[in-house]
Amino acid sequence: MAEFQLPPELAQHARRFAEHGGVPVEPRLASTVVLLREPFEAYLIRRAATMAFAASMYAFPGGGVDPRDAAFHPGWAGPSPARWAARLRLDEPVARSVVCAAVREVFEESGVLLAGPDESTVVGDVSGQEWEEARLALIARELGFAELLSRRGLVLRSDLLVPWSRWITPEHEPRRYDTYFFLALLPKGQVPRDVSGEADESLWCPPAEAADGRYAMLPPTLETLRDLAKAGGIDGVLAAAPARDPADAIRPTADQPKRPVM
Repeated sequence: MAEFQLPPELAQHARRFAEHGGVPVEPRLASTVVLLREPFEAYLIRRAATMAFAASMYAFPGGGVDPRDAAFHPGWAGPSPARWAARLRLDEPVARSVVCAAVREVFEESGVLLAGPDESTVVGDVSGQEWEEARLALIARELGFAELLSRRGLVLRSDLLVPWSRWITPEHEPRRYDTYFFLALLPKGQVPRDVSGEADESLWCPPAEAADGRYAMLPPTLETLRDLAKAGGIDGVLAAAPARDPADAIRPTADQPKRPVM
């Protein structure tokens, strides 16, 4: 497990928590998707001020794994759940649920659907009224993600996801997540839109500009953008991804990291 030093203010909260004998809550499994497009830009949403976690912070679309992400199996294309399990060092059912959550959450929070009728095709524009009704039903848990894809004759395109990193929320936070970060190129013909009730703003921005301090964001978002900026462009990012270990959890700490994060 790698360690990342928290910014001073957050480190102070972490030290107080430890000094008072705080007991950390168990982190919830989650998935996050960094949408990228040419010219080299990443998609960000600003979480609403009313949110219990990361309120008013800029982040990537994502959220917790839902029990139905594991219980129901959508049609599947791309690397098998077994291959994802090996890459993420997870049991196969858990790896399947993490990948399903990534595709489901990015659709719920940005209106982008990483699915298609077969392994070589991606669905086009999904901004119409019928799609919007389906998206809202998905958020309300009136419709399962596997059911949504089945009704439309679609399969989940797991090959459109590129595993990137894994971050665990600091122990002092009352809500904690064990989050797998994925990258995805914006499918041709699809346009993200500000659709989520959890967000009040969305934007595209070059990673280097997004990471220069103009936007409030938590360390995982900021460091991800910095890593993307170092790659120089989408080709560089895709070339760097296979050498990364997306299963090696990065744990923010109040103290000097024991070893640097690569």
